[in-house]
Amino acid sequence: MSDISAVPGTAASDAGLPVASGRETVREVWRLSHGYRLRLAATGVLGIAGTGVTLIVSVAIGFLVDRVQSGTADLGTVLTVTVVMTLAAVLGAAGTALTIVLATRVYHSILAALREQLVSRAMTLPQHLVERAGTGDLISRSSDDVTAVADAAPAVIPVLTVTTFTIMVSLGGLAALEWPYAAAFAVVLPVYMLAVRWYLRTGLGVYRAERTAMSSRTQQILESQRGYATVLGFGLAEQRHRAVMTDSWRVARQSLRARTVLSMLNARLNLGECLSLAAVLVVGFVLIDHDASTVGGATTATLLVLRLLGPVNQLLLVIDTLQSALASLSRMIGVVTMPLISSDVPAQATSTAVHLDQVSFRYGQGPRVLDGIALDIPSGQRVAVVGVSGAGKTTLAGVVAGTHLPEAGRVTRPGRTAMITQEVHVFVGTLRDNLTLAAPGTTDSDLRAALEATGAAPILDALPDRLDTLLGVGGHPLTDAQAQQLALARLLLADADLVILDEATAEAGSTYAGQLDRAADAVLAGRTAVVVAHRLSQAATCDRIVVMERGRIIETGTHGELVDAGGVYAGLWNAWEAAR
Repeated sequence: MSDISAVPGTAASDAGLPVASGRETVREVWRLSHGYRLRLAATGVLGIAGTGVTLIVSVAIGFLVDRVQSGTADLGTVLTVTVVMTLAAVLGAAGTALTIVLATRVYHSILAALREQLVSRAMTLPQHLVERAGTGDLISRSSDDVTAVADAAPAVIPVLTVTTFTIMVSLGGLAALEWPYAAAFAVVLPVYMLAVRWYLRTGLGVYRAERTAMSSRTQQILESQRGYATVLGFGLAEQRHRAVMTDSWRVARQSLRARTVLSMLNARLNLGECLSLAAVLVVGFVLIDHDASTVGGATTATLLVLRLLGPVNQLLLVIDTLQSALASLSRMIGVVTMPLISSDVPAQATSTAVHLDQVSFRYGQGPRVLDGIALDIPSGQRVAVVGVSGAGKTTLAGVVAGTHLPEAGRVTRPGRTAMITQEVHVFVGTLRDNLTLAAPGTTDSDLRAALEATGAAPILDALPDRLDTLLGVGGHPLTDAQAQQLALARLLLADADLVILDEATAEAGSTYAGQLDRAADAVLAGRTAVVVAHRLSQAATCDRIVVMERGRIIETGTHGELVDAGGVYAGLWNAWEAAR
């Protein structure tokens, strides 16, 4: 059985879903790289080897300069140096290309695993967390942020692999050539380090603010689209347009801040480049003047520094893209690493399938929607929940199903619990795909039996390609009643121990009420069930009826007992009978 208790606080922040810290992001990426570490090590070795080969070009040019200066260079010397440089360039390019390919494959493999975990975790998030954060936040993380991380690969991977190895090998070569040159460059390195430190401290916050603004804009667009009929009905088009434009301008302002920060980084890099070249040239002049170096050695050192400046600038400039990708990555990992609030406990042999012990619930900081609910549902019993609009029926169904976590109290329910509401969704795919969502591997004969049990067999017979007919957007259209029958057949195939119907047969209207009620009876037969009744005729057929008012249970009993008691349910039933 699943045992869910109230939890003080949530994993989501007030502004939305959580964002992973830098340490959490590194730890999760390291965990995801578990199966690729040997490949990463091989990539590193290949990158260092390929970059080391390219150093031969600078050394060969310095050698040629010295031979020319001493007058010992001839045609053979020039041809030998040319061949060596060409061979080094070809081997270095091949090694670089292979390094980039290997690094890209590992990158996308890890990203694919992270994306799968993100989708899997998002599908299990408690509904109240998503609602409080805004669905736009979750959609932005699973679309905009995934895209940002994926699109960063072409810009980031070549630079991170090639330039990192180039800097390492070039610094080593510079130190091996003559240490004063390496010391001269090292003196200027703090300029780059301070630039990186400043950018890392400033840029990440700017990019996170930009992503947050994008989430808010997505939320506004979603609300306008989902409430399209309401927007038109109340003439709210201009108001919604202003709301979207306000958030769009907020995104523009944050993007402008990010570009400004990048420009300030460029200025710091230009200063570092100027100081680096000046330091090496001055040291070279002093060494040559004191016969401590040669013109060829100074040439080699200058070429190595120039070789370093390009990669250093590229590495620091790509941090702009890297910061944006890291901001998105930390938002993705923030969802992946959210702690599971509910826990599974071993099922116990008991006659009670559902137990609610003083359960309370509220949406956000609003008033309590459920207040001190105590309810036991024996195994195999069908319980109807009735009451006027706003009594808390749907919220109670959500708490029992586990889509809402209680603010206080304790909920115990079977591990295999399934719920459908009046908002029935037909997924894009074949009829077979829609049915087997709840029971993968089900045979066609079982699918046919489920359709027949719920009275939906005529749907199958009317479809042009039967089980292979495409449904959903762009596919074969279904009526509201047919969509509800499909949902009930899917629920039957799920074979859950506890079934919750939240007005699941209400959307099709009264024309198909009897047909849908018979389909619901077939699904609920022999199962523990909670039925939020849209029609009191549904409640009358249940084993027990729970009457709610203002978030509390005020009456409970069988249909006959409650009618004879002359209370709230009796009044509702009399009004129902009179209306019929």
